[in-house]
Amino acid sequence: MPDATPLDRLSPLLERFRVHASLFHAGPLCGVTHFDARPGRGFLHVMRTGEMQIRHAAASGLVERLDVHEPSLVFYPRPLAHDFHNAPTEGSDFVCATLDFEQGEAHPLVQALPPLIVLPLARVAGLNETLALLFGEAERVRCGQRLLADRLFEVLLLQLLRWMLDQRDAPLPLGLLRGLADLRLARALTAVHARPGEAWTLERLAAEAGMSRSRFAAAFRAATGTTPADYVADWRLAIARAELRAGKPLKALANELGYANASALSRVFTQRHAGLSPRAWLQRG
Repeated sequence: MPDATPLDRLSPLLERFRVHASLFHAGPLCGVTHFDARPGRGFLHVMRTGEMQIRHAAASGLVERLDVHEPSLVFYPRPLAHDFHNAPTEGSDFVCATLDFEQGEAHPLVQALPPLIVLPLARVAGLNETLALLFGEAERVRCGQRLLADRLFEVLLLQLLRWMLDQRDAPLPLGLLRGLADLRLARALTAVHARPGEAWTLERLAAEAGMSRSRFAAAFRAATGTTPADYVADWRLAIARAELRAGKPLKALANELGYANASALSRVFTQRHAGLSPRAWLQRG
């Protein structure tokens, strides 16, 4: 039987690959407001009152016009230009933040989330307290206002992700979040996220999930779209890329990530990066 101990599915992921919010607008929006796409940057908008229309370029792959008629959260995890059309007489009230994902589009959440989430605030339990604090901070200048507002946006993002993982009537896209939404698979995934350097065999991962090897392997692939072994390798290499950019030596990384030596890590890295060694990959930028 799987372990019934409560599981924190998000902290090991977000402690390793962080998201930084930055408040940049509070108050009504009138007319047309354009938001540019910038590499590694997403947006989190909260409309507290009013109505609006969202527009996207035809080439974006999203619906070109979307009408929002109730207080809602609008989340773009990936860089995507968009326009808000607001009638001045409606006095729509907003707070808006940019979200900077460490490692940009290589951030695991950026890869796992859909390009746009529009969610009525009333559907997500527990937001009222956070929103009351957030709008309170946004409405007048006090000591530490910007820092506190930024942290509250990050709390809001966590609450949104919690809500997504707990839904049963709205299937998540194939990938990491669907895996984390399955509590059996989540135990294995979270163990890998927290302890990437351990010897994660199929047997050990299945044991973490409380499943047989065959059932675990099939369920894992159906949820995430990849095999357990490939997921472990990809997670380790995501960490390696982040740490290499930060200047960590390959030898220290190999030890941390469970490789016998720097040469073993370099071989795996090169195989999965179109023949580029870690040094060549860094030089290429």
